[in-house]
Amino acid sequence: MPDIQKNIPLAPLTTFKIGGPARYFTEVRNETELLEALDFALENKLEFFVLGGGSNILFSDKGFDGLVVRLQGSASSDQKSAIGNQEGIKLARGIIECWAGENLSSVVNFAKEKQLAGMEWAIGIPGTIGGAVRGNAGAFGGEMANSVKSVRALEISGDRTNIIEYENGNCNFSYRNSLFKKNRNLIILSVKLTLEKGSAEDIENKMREIIKNRSEHQPKGFSSGSFFQNPIVDNPEVLEEFERETGKKALGGVIPAGWLIEEAGFKGKKIGGVMVSEKHANFFINNGTATAENVIILAGIIKQKMREHYSVLLKEEVVFVGF
Repeated sequence: MPDIQKNIPLAPLTTFKIGGPARYFTEVRNETELLEALDFALENKLEFFVLGGGSNILFSDKGFDGLVVRLQGSASSDQKSAIGNQEGIKLARGIIECWAGENLSSVVNFAKEKQLAGMEWAIGIPGTIGGAVRGNAGAFGGEMANSVKSVRALEISGDRTNIIEYENGNCNFSYRNSLFKKNRNLIILSVKLTLEKGSAEDIENKMREIIKNRSEHQPKGFSSGSFFQNPIVDNPEVLEEFERETGKKALGGVIPAGWLIEEAGFKGKKIGGVMVSEKHANFFINNGTATAENVIILAGIIKQKMREHYSVLLKEEVVFVGF
């Protein structure tokens, strides 16, 4: 049985550095430990939340009145992953298999070492492979849905559990969403990826280019990552203005949320200890004193302005927990 701790601060475990304590908390490094931790939650009738790398998460200031299970990569322990009793990431018959708690960048680097292309876009993104699949993470024209072959998940129904393997077509992937994000009773255990054979040099060069691009365009500091999803806009005037100012086409009516927020004059806007980044308006930066309440208020002000002046409904990419 994993070590169950009480009243553990959650803020240090997230990239936003915001949030109160977890009533119960444990860390797991393989599937067996994860299943044992979830059994503890079910037996004690506790609400539970599975935490990966801590990005794209906003915990309540009150914390979480249940069990937070934090996934750790197998490399951080001498213990083995439950995937075939091998290490947490392996290559079998051209397919990468990985424990859900493996660091996303570790998976990207593993693919590079095996000269497999298709995951370069994910280099530098904090979090776990399980979390990336759950939210169908994406950047620079790539997304998890393009590489996932199948997902092995635990389905929880009442006090009963069942392990199911979902093929890509059954994962209901969409923009920053999936079956696993929509259904909190589905917990990702492991992931299989299919990638294309590539040149080690080409893969390395693309990764360097992406790292450089992130450094130049994304702000540093305590942030959850992109706060809002890029919306579909049907206001002709807004679409025309975007295309005129950027020289880019709004494919499918999708406009970057950061552009809209900047156009509305919110760059640098502060509420308490949180601020809209001066570098990229879709990033909220915590100066070290921000509360979840500060974030909720700032997000609400921006969403109201978008509705009233642009007829655009912004939807958070960040997941709210404990509210």
